[in-house]
Amino acid sequence: MGTAIAKQDRIGARVPREVYETLCRAAELTGATVNQFLVQAALKEAQEVIERQEVIRLSPRDWSWLLDLMEKPAKPNAKLKAALKRYQKAKRDDAGTSFSWGS
Repeated sequence: MGTAIAKQDRIGARVPREVYETLCRAAELTGATVNQFLVQAALKEAQEVIERQEVIRLSPRDWSWLLDLMEKPAKPNAKLKAALKRYQKAKRDDAGTSFSWGS
């Protein structure tokens, strides 16, 4: 029975000496190697960036407002009806082209 070894990729960076020394100091203070410190810090930042882009946070008041809108949507007004007609026409006009509307 062998154990599976996860494939690992390499990341490298060239930094000014002052940056390197700061990273070394911070790594030392946390008890990590520079490489461990860099990976942990970069991963944390990457996860925060992804979350900011993918997660919408609402206050309880705004959540209630949104839920109310979804449960009782407003009737389409003239501008929305006109936009729907333009969309449907554009979709018909593009039929048979390489452009895809996704449906």
